[in-house]
Amino acid sequence: MAQSTSDYLVQRLHQWGVRRIYGYPGDGINGFLGALSRAEGSDHRIEFIQARHEEMAAFMACAHAKFTGEVGVCMATSGPGAIHLLNGLYDAKMDHQPVVAIVGQQATTAMGANYQQEVDLTSLFKDVAGPYVHTIITPLNVRTQCDRAMRIAKAQREVTCIIFPNDIQMQDMVDPPPRIHYTTLTGVGYRVPDIIPKDVDLRQAADILNQGRKVAMLVGAGALNAIDQVRQVAETLGAGVAKALLGRAVLADELPYVTGAIGLLGTQPSYDMMMSCDTLLIVGSCFPFSEFLPKEGQAKCVQIDVKARNLSLRYPADVPLHGDARLTLEKLLPLLDRKDNQDWRDQIAKNVRDWWEQLEARAFQPADPINPQRVFWELSKRLPDNCILAADSGTAANWFARDLKLRDGMMASLSGNLATMCPGVPYVIAAKFAYPDRVAIAMVGDGAMQMLGINGLITISAWWKGWDDPRLIVLVLNNSDLNLVTWEQRVTAGDPKYEASQNLPAFNYAEYARLLDLEGIRVQTPDEIVPAFDQALDADRPCVIDCLTDPSVPPIPPHITFEQARHYLLSMLKGDPDKLAVIKQSFRDVMSTWLPGSSKKEASRS
Repeated sequence: MAQSTSDYLVQRLHQWGVRRIYGYPGDGINGFLGALSRAEGSDHRIEFIQARHEEMAAFMACAHAKFTGEVGVCMATSGPGAIHLLNGLYDAKMDHQPVVAIVGQQATTAMGANYQQEVDLTSLFKDVAGPYVHTIITPLNVRTQCDRAMRIAKAQREVTCIIFPNDIQMQDMVDPPPRIHYTTLTGVGYRVPDIIPKDVDLRQAADILNQGRKVAMLVGAGALNAIDQVRQVAETLGAGVAKALLGRAVLADELPYVTGAIGLLGTQPSYDMMMSCDTLLIVGSCFPFSEFLPKEGQAKCVQIDVKARNLSLRYPADVPLHGDARLTLEKLLPLLDRKDNQDWRDQIAKNVRDWWEQLEARAFQPADPINPQRVFWELSKRLPDNCILAADSGTAANWFARDLKLRDGMMASLSGNLATMCPGVPYVIAAKFAYPDRVAIAMVGDGAMQMLGINGLITISAWWKGWDDPRLIVLVLNNSDLNLVTWEQRVTAGDPKYEASQNLPAFNYAEYARLLDLEGIRVQTPDEIVPAFDQALDADRPCVIDCLTDPSVPPIPPHITFEQARHYLLSMLKGDPDKLAVIKQSFRDVMSTWLPGSSKKEASRS
């Protein structure tokens, strides 16, 4: 019996190392689904994970790539199914993750006839999958397109797309293709090369770093493979280390010279360090906000990035080093002089100690009913070893960035450059499939939970019994408000909260979890926070912690500009519906910065 093109594609993907595909079915991809089914029990089996929505499938593929370093693969049917993939694929594209999308298409005999579900998918995917997006138009294309899509995704850390018309999916495969004019013969396999800068550039970089008296480092996701080397360089140079959000897991937050996150969601020590350094070393980061970096001309800069296009992108580098972070730092280390002057490092360490005291003070400020900072502060102390964390966009990302102390061995991610809602729950689902023996924790707002997260709980309910460690926690900040946008209305636009757009309908997430045979805990008072985390971490199944938090607690940036302060005051004067609560909570957080020791006392009285 002849092999179909779909059977061949499944086998070829398996040869490339693909062991799991996330997706949702439809008649436009039925031939490929049949091949996945036929491969069950064979030596080229690929596990199919049915997501609740194609967007979730793309998020899961992105998370798989982020947490494993492998190519993530997602799948959808033609027309609307393919369209639904786009947001998750843009998340992968903008965070430089290798993902391959396989999408169905109407039969070639119907294309161009305005047929049902016929969409110009090549044009649709041309931006998100620009490095490679093509339609298979003959069985002779299958081998070439699979090999090209996988190799380009892996080599360039990009999104690629294979469009597979449903009539081609069921045709007999021709392999090998005839060795004639107009055919190509491609192969499987790609190993990432060692990319190391030239010696002359390394010496120039070392000269700058050795001359610097106040060295600051900024590390991102590109430094995740260079944890030991980043630590050695920082300790040799007496440098402080700030972390972009995608690089939260590069260094443990317990180190005295780690200043934490940078940017609008960042810390005061990171901001202060960048504003006063004379030398900047950027490793594997495309952090976008230049106003949180030194002023141009203030600091000499060395930047390391494996993608040359990212060099001198946010800050002009005196020496741009095109290379892998680990290999480049290993070459650089012997050229660096150990610095004796500890004044700079001592000041950073003091700022970091003071900052953690301020965060604790803010966390214990009373709120109505619960201060979200307190939730994250208590969670931080209870994070299991080697856990995997995912935050959604919104104020949950603020507290994730600041209040959690990550330790060595943990992994953490979120939607960095796209900053989209809804990846939190699909990220931890993908994490559990990749690492079924590790605890995964999602931190999401109620907006993202209502948009997509509650659907993800159905997937969790269907699969958790097969995981070695069934513990997966979804922490929901339930404040009935699209909170980050509400604060942006106040602080960036000077407008009061617009209740029609910002208020969310009430929903009991814990009760919903229990309907799915998951653990569900509703937290309504501060003294219930710790028991809830203990119960969730002791549970024999995944758990949703539905935490009723105060939307009036401000996500204060590390540096408040005059314009931000002016807009905030204007929004209050214009009659914000939560004006009194917002002013009260803002005053408390500001005062806790100056009188950090009073917060626990006030919390104990309240």
